[in-house]
Amino acid sequence: MADKSENKGKILYNCYFNRSTEGEQFISEHVFSMQMTGTLTINDGKKTFVMKEGDFRLSRRNKLAKFVKDMGTEGDFRSISVYIDQELLRKISQEKGFTNITPSPVTDAVLVLKNSALYKSYMDSLLVYLQMPPQEQQAIMDLKVREAVLLLLQVNPELKNILFDFSEPGKIDLENFMIKNFRFNVSLSRFAYLTGRSLSTFKRDFEKVFHTTPSKWLLDKRLEEAHFQIANKGRTPSDVYLEVGFEDLSHFSFAFKNKYAVNPSALR
Repeated sequence: MADKSENKGKILYNCYFNRSTEGEQFISEHVFSMQMTGTLTINDGKKTFVMKEGDFRLSRRNKLAKFVKDMGTEGDFRSISVYIDQELLRKISQEKGFTNITPSPVTDAVLVLKNSALYKSYMDSLLVYLQMPPQEQQAIMDLKVREAVLLLLQVNPELKNILFDFSEPGKIDLENFMIKNFRFNVSLSRFAYLTGRSLSTFKRDFEKVFHTTPSKWLLDKRLEEAHFQIANKGRTPSDVYLEVGFEDLSHFSFAFKNKYAVNPSALR
């Protein structure tokens, strides 16, 4: 059976067979998900979250995360996710009077939600609606996203401090953030946004702190981490190149040899 990924606007159904995948992403909107089969391992640079069959989670907006999707006992990986946009949340916040929210002190990229029969029945209903003709889906899917928000508030009322926090990233300590997050392969503009800066201010502040350009620092830092992992931990280049922030193995090997005058595989 072929792999399948169905994106119906705000609803995403993922299905993979006989292969594991890994990658990383910037989470731009809150996402309510159920792990149907297989295992999803998520790392936000601080913590690792392991989602197994039947688990529910809320992935938070404006977060970076690396993930690994592993097959279940039947050789498949399936999940269903609901993307909750800010426009809808602003409307609901006005309706419910959630206009003076104190932001949650929890900073994790992923919140593991308690299992609930309400969550399960809701996710099951989405699978039925995904089978409808496209022209009939839009209005219903918009209602289902609203239903997801109301359901989250009913089962986990404390989530209002996360869902209705509309603040954008403020200017934070650049050195600390970059040292924690250099392994994420995202654009400089994304790093700038997450540290509460324009791109030009980010570059200017970066050179003041690190005395070099962001691009050069990121390359050197990723190569240094890769060198340590290969030389000291006995790992292979193919094990580490994605983990430290490179897109492909050939680019990593070229950059590594250029810096250390040796192929990364020769270190083992």
